[in-house]
Amino acid sequence: MNKYLSHSKNINGIIGVLRNHLLDVANRTAGYAKNFGAEKEAYIAGILHDLGKYGDLFQERLKNPHKVKRIDHWSIGAWAALMEYRQHGVAVALAIQGHHIGLQKGDRDSLENLNPEKLMEYHPDGLRLSESTIPDYKILLKRFKNDGIILPPDNFKTNYNPGETGKVASMLDVQMLYSCLVDSDFIETEAFFNSDESGKKIYRKEGGKLNSSKAFKILKQYIDEISKKSVAVNDVNLMRSQLLNDCLETAERPIGLYTLTAPTGSGKTLSMLAFALKHAVKYNLDRIIIVIPYLSIIEQTASIYRQIFKDSFGDDYILEHHSLSNMHTNEYGDNGQSKFNYQKKFLTENWDAPIIITTSVQLFESMFSNRSSACRKLHNLANSVILFDEVQTLPTNLCIPTLAKLSHLAKRYNSTVLFSTATQPAFNSLNDEIKKYASTGWVPKEIVTDTENLFSIINRTKIKLPDFDTKTKWENLAENIFQSDKSLIIVNLKRHAIELYDELEKKDIENLYHLSTNMCPLHRQKTLRTVSSLLNEKKPVTLVSTQCIEAGVDIDFPVVYRAMAPLDSIAQAAGRCNRNGNLSQGYVHLFVPDVVGNLCPPGAYKQATSVTTSLLREMDVTQLENLSPELFNKYYRKLYNISNPQNQNIELINAIKMQDFKTVAEIYKYIKSDTINVIVPYDLDMYESLKLEAKSNGLTRNWIAKSKPFTVSIYRPSKNSDIWCQLDPVPINHKKDETDNWFIYLDKSHYDKDKGLITKHDNILIA
Repeated sequence: MNKYLSHSKNINGIIGVLRNHLLDVANRTAGYAKNFGAEKEAYIAGILHDLGKYGDLFQERLKNPHKVKRIDHWSIGAWAALMEYRQHGVAVALAIQGHHIGLQKGDRDSLENLNPEKLMEYHPDGLRLSESTIPDYKILLKRFKNDGIILPPDNFKTNYNPGETGKVASMLDVQMLYSCLVDSDFIETEAFFNSDESGKKIYRKEGGKLNSSKAFKILKQYIDEISKKSVAVNDVNLMRSQLLNDCLETAERPIGLYTLTAPTGSGKTLSMLAFALKHAVKYNLDRIIIVIPYLSIIEQTASIYRQIFKDSFGDDYILEHHSLSNMHTNEYGDNGQSKFNYQKKFLTENWDAPIIITTSVQLFESMFSNRSSACRKLHNLANSVILFDEVQTLPTNLCIPTLAKLSHLAKRYNSTVLFSTATQPAFNSLNDEIKKYASTGWVPKEIVTDTENLFSIINRTKIKLPDFDTKTKWENLAENIFQSDKSLIIVNLKRHAIELYDELEKKDIENLYHLSTNMCPLHRQKTLRTVSSLLNEKKPVTLVSTQCIEAGVDIDFPVVYRAMAPLDSIAQAAGRCNRNGNLSQGYVHLFVPDVVGNLCPPGAYKQATSVTTSLLREMDVTQLENLSPELFNKYYRKLYNISNPQNQNIELINAIKMQDFKTVAEIYKYIKSDTINVIVPYDLDMYESLKLEAKSNGLTRNWIAKSKPFTVSIYRPSKNSDIWCQLDPVPINHKKDETDNWFIYLDKSHYDKDKGLITKHDNILIA
């Protein structure tokens, strides 16, 4: 019997055996898919995924990599799945085809183009098939069977069924199968390359268990302790207690879709985690995933959760995964991929952890991705509780397909999805449109038993409307701010924050601070801690910030100034005013800034600001006092009537109808612009240390973790931008390759101690 090979030699000179690799991947893939009843389908994907490696050209490629190049070893396995299992094999075929090049298209014509006879005549990527002479998958299947592998019978039910009302749902079914396959392939390959001298595979450490019962008791004890120490007034404590009770009662209800609508400062961060843990106890769920729109909130939330659980469960209990930990990966891994490509892939995360904290961008773009590095985590969404905080940030042009996919995830994959915010969008009004893409639609249950009452318990702020026809100059606003010794001013653009900060500096205001994402995370954290301390000590303090402070930041000012913005942003700003109810009344002053250029970000933000202005012009100011769910329902319905979410993103909708995974991934962008990570000289000692380590060892998981606090994200400059002269790429694999999204900023003078990274280059936008 010939010994067919799967991989080139590892560091100990051991060559990978193809039969072993196929069986190991198949068993692991089936194990992952057992969570949602697709283990038979997954096993077939695993044993056929590298069928093409039985081809003579591929075997020659492993022996002479410089002589034989550009081999397609995936298409033949996909075709075998179609021929052997027909309609039952479609999802398997798509997963196999995509395990190196990403998921492609699921329409009939595209599947027929997997025929090896067609591919030998014309390959769309200019590749050769792995068998040099006969375009017949049965030749390779015979070698496969002679190698002692048995192809299972066609006695399983596939999840893949893209009917007229299941286009988004069926794409998720393929992605979940694909996720099981590529994660298994990555892990088994990594273990092979790390195997010891005897050939025994060495696997990465598996994630720990949620241990939800113990975790719930620890959390409940923590909540009880901080409640006793609370400095908030009785009304605020009553509101927080009522919310927690509602969460704990609802946790006993069935798995499904839920909303949590509660005022800012009501303790949602801890209450929804209590819901998740008790719910996990009830239904034996595996993990909790917290999805947050802003990095600044992630930093704060992760810090709180680690404080609660670290002593009992250690550092690995909570995993953060966001843009500062992400790495771009070349999906086109050639056969016997280089250690460089594998090293990059192994730095991505598969979410094998009890509690994951991630960004909306990371989760949603992964759920609509076709890339293996992004999709490998998706199977771990099954049997989970997924908590979405500040859901009002979901773009209207993406909400219908996104909600359809989440609805199907909850129903088909035994997961509970919770949408939490003080400003709950009227997504249920889009139910009929959502049903066109997932038959389950969007009909969540509200956790809070009486939302209007919860919002009316306290009346912490008085909102003062502006004269909408009169704009306020920075110098006039600065004069008003000067009259108060404690003020928070929130503007829409970072350049506005700098302009106002500079104007206030002229007045020699005591304890003046600036906050924006121009500053690295550690800089922002220290600024917020300093401001909070000054407020607690009842000392004067003025903070000029962008909207990065609005969601999830626990800070309490007596006076807040807010540039005109969408209604949900105004509500978030009000949530930083008299937050604990210690004053009889806090004041939120809305204003329209008199500036050159844009008043606010373009697109949806500008449109929502316009809708808000129109709404506020026609209503009584007293209706604003408690910013109730009824008001926001009216606001969002008006916004949807104008923006027509169902008619936005027609290209995306058409790609979904065609089951075109690649085009969907290209179009679905939660944030339009690509960003890069830049290490800045906030702390000069750490800056020099990180530079030296990067030069010596290149990009490593440990280096990324240490770099996060000193990183600023900027939108990827154009190729001809002169900013590139300031960006030194971090090497990978001892300078043999360079990453395309991790850089060290060279000019130390460009990082301002108060305002963060202020580049001297035109048109550079910091994310």
